Amino acid sequence: HGWSEALAGIKSPHVKYICPHAPVMPVSLNMNMAMPSWFDIIGLSPDSREDEAGIKKAAENVKALIDQEVKNGIPSNRIILGGFSQGGALSLYTALTTHQKLAGVVALSCWLPLQASFPQGPISGVNKEIAVLQCHGDCDPLVPLTFGSLTVEKLKSMINPANITFRTYAGMMHSSCVEEMMDIKQFIDKHLPPV
Repeated sequence: HGWSEALAGIKSPHVKYICPHAPVMPVSLNMNMAMPSWFDIIGLSPDSREDEAGIKKAAENVKALIDQEVKNGIPSNRIILGGFSQGGALSLYTALTTHQKLAGVVALSCWLPLQASFPQGPISGVNKEIAVLQCHGDCDPLVPLTFGSLTVEKLKSMINPANITFRTYAGMMHSSCVEEMMDIKQFIDKHLPPV
């Protein structure tokens, strides 16, 4: 709900926002206590084992949301995926694996999951020219800025580097700020102009 409120502050009248809730599940990193999570998080280092089945299942759920919007009459190339932290990771992974051509991805304080599952070099899918806005705070204690930097380098090898914008925010932790919200608004307005 916090993100839907934040997005309401930057919403253009011709844009529809859908903010799905992650299901509640036990998370390994959280001592197996249940919390909202798109997939299990086993560790917070670049070489930690990843929940491949959970990530792929979550991506299928996002693809089903895209399919539903297409059935409702919104062309997929007028859809931007976005998310914060795990939601941003899921948005990036989904955009790079879906067969639906998308308008863009807003990836906030996140990383690209299952990096090793992508072939070296450019992807061949419909989203090899996708626009990406990747944002990260330089004081993030949970998902360190290095994760964001490693992710943007990997993305530049996979999709057109000219379409990737990487913004960092001084002093920002694992959160958001007004400047970041304005950058998101500018990105959405640019890639989803009124029809």
